[in-house]
Amino acid sequence: MPTTVQFGIEDILLTQGLLTQDQVLALKQQSITTNLPTETLLVKSNLVPLAKLFTAKSQVLGVPFIKLENKAIPVDVLNTVPENVAKRYHVLPFDKKGNQLFLAMVDPLDLQVIQFLEKRNNLTIKPYLALPEEIEKAISEQYTQTLSSEVSSALKEVSALQNTEQEIEDKAEVIREAPVANIAAQLLEYAVKSKASDIHIEPEDDRTRVRYRIDGILHEKVILPRGVHESLISRMKIMSSLKIEEKRLPQDGRFSYTSGKSVYDLRISTIPTIYGEKIVMRLLPKSTQPPTLQDLGLRGISLKNLQAQILRPHGIILVCGPTGSGKTTTLYSILTKISSTKVNILTIEDPVEYQIPGANQVQVNAAIGLTFANALRSFLRQDPNIMLVGEIRDAETADLAIQAALTGHEVFSTLHTTTASGALPRLLDMGVEPFLLASSINAVVGQRILRKICQHCRTPITPPTEVASNIQAILGSLLPTGKPVTLFKGAGCNECGNTGYSGRVGIYEVLVLSPGIMKLVLSKSSAADVEKMAVTEGMITLKQDGYLKVIEGITTLEEVLRVAED
Repeated sequence: MPTTVQFGIEDILLTQGLLTQDQVLALKQQSITTNLPTETLLVKSNLVPLAKLFTAKSQVLGVPFIKLENKAIPVDVLNTVPENVAKRYHVLPFDKKGNQLFLAMVDPLDLQVIQFLEKRNNLTIKPYLALPEEIEKAISEQYTQTLSSEVSSALKEVSALQNTEQEIEDKAEVIREAPVANIAAQLLEYAVKSKASDIHIEPEDDRTRVRYRIDGILHEKVILPRGVHESLISRMKIMSSLKIEEKRLPQDGRFSYTSGKSVYDLRISTIPTIYGEKIVMRLLPKSTQPPTLQDLGLRGISLKNLQAQILRPHGIILVCGPTGSGKTTTLYSILTKISSTKVNILTIEDPVEYQIPGANQVQVNAAIGLTFANALRSFLRQDPNIMLVGEIRDAETADLAIQAALTGHEVFSTLHTTTASGALPRLLDMGVEPFLLASSINAVVGQRILRKICQHCRTPITPPTEVASNIQAILGSLLPTGKPVTLFKGAGCNECGNTGYSGRVGIYEVLVLSPGIMKLVLSKSSAADVEKMAVTEGMITLKQDGYLKVIEGITTLEEVLRVAED
């Protein structure tokens, strides 16, 4: 049983303003009558957040308090305490410096456990107090992700390579073999299982960290010893047909990876950093078809307006948002919807991420002069009906896209602006004539992508009054009447990796160029004026769409504010 502290915690909480004098007196009296320590009574009563309670407990015990949430632990540190021992004694090693091992414990006064681990590892234990649930969660997460056996073998292999003078070809042959190959396979397999979109392998001064982008957020999951870095990078380079001896210049490559019945196309990018080469890998499922517009999160008046504009035979539809907001996926969804044997679709992309049946897709190659603008010129001689330009980056591309739209073609493209209304002033700043802009643009879509609440652990919560009032003010007449505002959150479960989120959804605003908007464009009005007019005409803004998805339990208010707050 964990050692409890019977005196002092309530006094510290009182000085911190987390308990009142009356509450402290009541706790002490209850402790006497029930013969229970005040710590136990505080846990049962929920008078103080558990983290605050344990922080106070750490002060009483004279040991530091450690938060283990989202903490990546080096593999060699994790190996100092076997998983069964960690589970039995509720401990977790999280760092090591010199001859000292830092150990998170539920009971940092358990000298028997400390002495046992000191003797086992020949290290001095420095105990830390941690929340019981955080230790349990960290044990279940960290030990399932460990690559300990592969790393240990790889370190021996790296050492052997460093001690012999071999040619690059000989090293490449060794690197292809296990266990470095096993480490790479483990990293890729975890990415597939966790539905990560990117893997970052980053060298640091004394370690290599591996981070995964899951549902748009980077998570530090694995820490590898620095000695294995060169071999791991070389393994990834060999898989993507890159030059393993070239470490001074950035390189780009790709390879296919099969996991079960799924095949993934991986795009590889390397850059030289002060500590060595960093690799980022983008995972793209080959067999996955782009989702429908409804699957992405478009609905209601926004979906109806966009679908109406897609059916027009000529004009430009722009999709706007920052990098990583899902613009390309939206364009692919639109093209998949309208692709048929009756239309000629040409795309110029950087890079081609999905293969669209029936479309002629071209990838930018700046090294040989194949730019967006040059490709667009060639497209006009290819008898196109529909053209997709990956991004309008300059005035030349903008002018060519507008000329294509004015000569009877349908053009889709993206633009880096924060809102749909900001796209029109941006094009004007590029030097596009207002009258050409007003007559060629059909619609502008603004979007963001955010995390969905895990449906397996979703729980309702009652928002504070000021939050409910803010939601009512933002939504206005869009808010369903007659029902109190209820929000939702994910409690965290095995299905979502205890994050409370699983999957992603988009929030959208669709600005249609009505006669009123056209007049504002001709007079070079500001983005604020354009948005005000669009809202008057019925446009649902990004924030409003986000708030509607919040009260429907699709996502959280924090997510909407994270991606859509001005």
